Amino acid sequence: MSAVLTDAIGLGGSVLFIAAFIYVNVAREINKRWYNAANLLGSIMLLISLSVHFNLAATVLESVWGLIALLGLVRSYWGKGSTSQ
Repeated sequence: MSAVLTDAIGLGGSVLFIAAFIYVNVAREINKRWYNAANLLGSIMLLISLSVHFNLAATVLESVWGLIALLGLVRSYWGKGSTSQ
């Protein structure tokens, strides 16, 4: 995969993180499934970018962020539902 493509994928992941952060700060009711899915996908996209432009600290951060988002997503399906007030 080219460096330009992985940069574009990483930037897309960053956009997802920013969109999710804005959403959680302006929404009256939070859809946990959407929020966690956006964070999980953003994390995966940034990890793809980091596979070419490796940075240990960022790789650890994105791996943990993605794991937390995955657990939140699983919990939203098995737990209380998709929204929280």
